[in-house]
Amino acid sequence: MKRESAGGVRGWRPATEEALYGPSGFYRRPEGPAGHFRTSVHASPLFAGAVARLLCLVDEALAHPAELAFVDMGAGRGELVTGVLKALPAEVASRARGYAVERAARPAGLDHRIEWLPAPPADVTGLLFANEWLDNVPLDVAEVDAEGTARLVLVREDGTEVLGEPVAGAEAEWLARWWPLAGTPGSPLPLPEAPDGPPTPEDLPEEVRPPAAGLQGPAQGLHGPYDPHAGEGLRAEIGLPRDAAWAAAVASLGRGLAVAVDYAHFAGARPPFGTLTGFKDGRETAPVPDGSCDITAHVALDACALPGARLLSQREALGALGVSGERPSLALASTDPTAYVRALAGAGEAAELTARGGLGDFGWLLQPVGIPDPLPGGERPST
Repeated sequence: MKRESAGGVRGWRPATEEALYGPSGFYRRPEGPAGHFRTSVHASPLFAGAVARLLCLVDEALAHPAELAFVDMGAGRGELVTGVLKALPAEVASRARGYAVERAARPAGLDHRIEWLPAPPADVTGLLFANEWLDNVPLDVAEVDAEGTARLVLVREDGTEVLGEPVAGAEAEWLARWWPLAGTPGSPLPLPEAPDGPPTPEDLPEEVRPPAAGLQGPAQGLHGPYDPHAGEGLRAEIGLPRDAAWAAAVASLGRGLAVAVDYAHFAGARPPFGTLTGFKDGRETAPVPDGSCDITAHVALDACALPGARLLSQREALGALGVSGERPSLALASTDPTAYVRALAGAGEAAELTARGGLGDFGWLLQPVGIPDPLPGGERPST
């Protein structure tokens, strides 16, 4: 890739910030995100129902406070917070207060109980839930050049990329710890060969060994001695801004639980060429930072995790919250055909939310604040 340091190009982080959240940015378009892609929230009301059950578990852990907050980070048009409030039992709903955190303007007709904010409220008690928020926190991209040096990737408004200055400072430290680019001098990771299947927990560093460590991306095999040209073209997304954004969101909670749900990858199984991409009109497309499309990259959730966190898959989390894709008994079809059809439809929606190779492989990062982890099931990573 051509190397360039001036004139008409910017790093991916400022380019994405403007393209997504600027005055004419993608997230200010009138159709909203749901006009271009579908999240778990849009796939089925079962998702909001499961989050409502999680809020009830948090309520129990908090000993039923007078005011119970539900904070929806990256709220879109308020679909999740609306669904959660609707699904709560009456007694919990009477104490619940919804907050939608979003840069776009408040949509017309939104439930009056929902407060619309540009940043999470301070010192609230309850559940902060970030569904597919972190993947849209802008970050910079690094790529290994022909000499084995990791450089910032610069981009023009039409999506054309060039290489800029070497990665340095805190960004270089983050890469060295969380996403070492194999083939660069001093890299502790081997150069990649052909994938040989998902890693086992024993393949991963002990401090990031959650049961969901293989959620995405194959393990990488061993390679020979250092060869700078073998690493050329390898890419990484520098997740430092996401770590900081998540830490700030967690810090806004006085007591409760913070949850991030997203496309994820973990140490030992980082995608060798990164994940930066675009979405428009329901299809994946080239990431062009002109405001016409969503620009997203999968999240290094293990790097975001703070002490006491737990990492698991959406399949595990929703299973613990009662979402099952199990088909209803055929006996129900003969006794109550209408109920059978409803149960069958619900099972299909649950199956989509928990599917392997799809939404079920999303990562869930659970971060308790001042309470025990309220979600049953699963295991904790060794820390």
